[in-house]
Amino acid sequence: MVAQEEDRILNESDYIVNTDLRYPICIGDDVRPAVESFLKHRAQRFVVLTDAQREVSKLARDIGRFPGAIGVLPFALGEERKRLATVEKVHDALLAAGAGRDTLIVGVGGGVASDLFGFCAATYMRGVPYLHVATTLVAMVDAAVGGKTGVDLRGGKNIVGAFSDPVAVFAHTAALKTLPYRQLREGLAEVVKAAVIEGHEFFESIESLAPHAFWRWPWLEIVAEAVKIKTMIVADDRQEAGMRELLNLGHTFGHALETASGYRVSHGVGVALGLRAAGLLALALDRYSEEEHLRVLATMALLGMPLSTSVGVEAALAAMQSDKKKRAGKLRFVVPRTIGDVEYGVEVPERTVRRVLAQLRRSPESSG
Repeated sequence: MVAQEEDRILNESDYIVNTDLRYPICIGDDVRPAVESFLKHRAQRFVVLTDAQREVSKLARDIGRFPGAIGVLPFALGEERKRLATVEKVHDALLAAGAGRDTLIVGVGGGVASDLFGFCAATYMRGVPYLHVATTLVAMVDAAVGGKTGVDLRGGKNIVGAFSDPVAVFAHTAALKTLPYRQLREGLAEVVKAAVIEGHEFFESIESLAPHAFWRWPWLEIVAEAVKIKTMIVADDRQEAGMRELLNLGHTFGHALETASGYRVSHGVGVALGLRAAGLLALALDRYSEEEHLRVLATMALLGMPLSTSVGVEAALAAMQSDKKKRAGKLRFVVPRTIGDVEYGVEVPERTVRRVLAQLRRSPESSG
């Protein structure tokens, strides 16, 4: 497709398009027409991989009717299935469907689908092109953006993976209207994380929206702003050699809690708990103000995010040992200095980490 035609297709008034990375991210209430136009010019053959969940698979079947489709392949997903065994099933299904190196893979679904299908595309026949249609908030603002793909091992999250950019990402925000609160919360934790990193008007807007019903939220603009924050950081550090670690605010704690709980703690809950933990860590290091810490906690509380956990200190600490951001065997953390000013690569004594994990087992009212 010539660049002018691609621009015309994606920059229609119905869509918000981010091109800070080497591929477009198209955000719209209904992206099906844009997906069809994009595929028409970029793929003679494509296969659709989809989460088998009913609403998602319906969207996937719609895309599977576009010219060039050779099949729609549904898979039961979930964090517990984000494993190499599922990757093998996907590879076998692609081979049986006749997908070759000239076949573009279209993934439809949320964060797990993005991570897993993206990794399948990166490894099938040594790599085939991949496009993701995001149907959950966590996929729209985080998982589908930035080219990280991967699956879990028993010892930790996303231990096996690859940096592999998609050819495009389409955020289908109409899908947010069908999500139960629990699934929206998964992405809201990532939105709050982005707002703490960015600060300024974005944090204030989330703070002011927090008491209101989600149907009143301007989802197009919120997704676009969160994507803008992530892509600006990723564009300067595509393979997490430095400042991209900012995006892991709350994640070292969060991933450890997910793993230690056997994924009974979901990703969104883990990130919310991790944001509280990052604030507690910053307070312990005299890097942060109590006022700003409480401001973040109040916003998360209004959004209904759990802020305490029953996961044991030793179990969480053991799970941290598989964290990918360790350097020379030492854990490194991302901590806020103020809302809008976040520091990465902070080494912390184990006794301080233990104290923070212990505080997470108590409610904020009793421990701060």
